[in-house]
Amino acid sequence: MKIFDVHVHIFPDGIAEKAVSAIGNFYENFSMECDGRLETAIRVMDEAGVTRCCAHSVATTSHQVERINAFVMEAHRRYPERIVPFAAMHPALRDVRATAEAVIAAGFRGVKLHPEIQGFRIDAPDVLDMLAPFEGKLPILCHCGDYRYDNSSPARLKHVLRTFPRLTLICAHLGGWTVWREAARQLIGEDVYVDTSSALFALSPREAVDIIRGYGADRALYGTDFLMWSPVGELARFDRLDLTDDERERILWTNSQRLFPE
Repeated sequence: MKIFDVHVHIFPDGIAEKAVSAIGNFYENFSMECDGRLETAIRVMDEAGVTRCCAHSVATTSHQVERINAFVMEAHRRYPERIVPFAAMHPALRDVRATAEAVIAAGFRGVKLHPEIQGFRIDAPDVLDMLAPFEGKLPILCHCGDYRYDNSSPARLKHVLRTFPRLTLICAHLGGWTVWREAARQLIGEDVYVDTSSALFALSPREAVDIIRGYGADRALYGTDFLMWSPVGELARFDRLDLTDDERERILWTNSQRLFPE
């Protein structure tokens, strides 16, 4: 069975160690399982049998956007059959609409946001202005949920969905990292996708299956959150879920391949 991983973070070799340390510190000294380098991602994807992935990085300041996007697009050029490029964005960009239009024109297939690390509320007016050009154009993969913050809470995500009914929104971490049940209560039935990244480590297989089926197996996408987790270990967690063969195929491949056809 082919595997499509929608949630892979990559960094240039020169800053990978610093980026890994910063992410670990943000998550309260969490120990990363991988180093975040592109070549490491390709190697461990091969070990896990991953065919394609959405690769991205997060811009903590507006000044990083151009550099990150150039790096991710170059990764796509090096591995065009493996890497689906996602752009970074930041609401403090001088001309956010022009940057959004340039992202679309450059051939990026989606946008990755992390409101907690980037320090904005996903439904703030300037963030909504940033999202507007992508409605009906590119999917937004958004880190969702955090018991410590309110930047990407389920209620704020619902506000985004009401504002942009044609926006393709992928709510990472089964809809809400550490707030999975509240996210499911508010978001199940909404026009959203969820990915499985950084959720299966904390939920029992039964809880994970219940949440996935709540959203619908045709709305769930497989993701590892590489560099936080090894793709091999995440696949082992996914394999423990009591899903039908049809559900597995949809989550591991078909749903993502439909969103990001070759």
